[in-house]
Amino acid sequence: MYEKIVQLKFVASDGKYYASDAADTEVLMRLIQSIPSPKAEPFKLWLARTGYERLEETADPEIAINRALKTYLKKGYSLDWINQRLKSIEIRKALTDEWENCGVKEGKEFAILTDEMVQTWAGLTTREYKKLKGLKKENLRDNMTNLELVLNMLAEVSTAEISKKQKPEGLEKNKGVARKGGFAAKKARLEIEKQTGEKIVTSRNAKQLQLKKTLKIK
Repeated sequence: MYEKIVQLKFVASDGKYYASDAADTEVLMRLIQSIPSPKAEPFKLWLARTGYERLEETADPEIAINRALKTYLKKGYSLDWINQRLKSIEIRKALTDEWENCGVKEGKEFAILTDEMVQTWAGLTTREYKKLKGLKKENLRDNMTNLELVLNMLAEVSTAEISKKQKPEGLEKNKGVARKGGFAAKKARLEIEKQTGEKIVTSRNAKQLQLKKTLKIK
């Protein structure tokens, strides 16, 4: 574990850079578990509870869905938005399962295909989309409006269905299918924008979506 701790330079209060120990989240969690101090006990209990909840969710996925629902409600999202978001998780899982069946590797290759799909329907890469909404590490889908979520779901479900019919093999062929799925959602986006006269892909993010709900309640 200790070999995973590295030295990085951080800015101190005097404005100078000094080398300090640094580690990723997993290593930090393990280090905390090894601390004998009573002050670390509350955090250890939290880790144990979180681990237990994760085991519960693995045994019964419905528990994870219910917890996600409660978490989104606490964050201030509307019930309509939450229902769309939970559905989007189901559709995303079906798509990634299909990608795995086609030999696509989880991680970088999933991200490449997602980017192809998003860029096709939204006209922006995932990175550009997040920048538009002022996001850094936040989840893009958690910052989409209802309509953005629906169109993203349309792109994903279209990609999955086309893939089942065409059975593409390898990353390049799957990229082509991802663009086809994205194009189906693009056509829907353009038609809605034509009929409403409003842009669907916007800078609105979670804070603004939650604020809108708060204002309605007031």
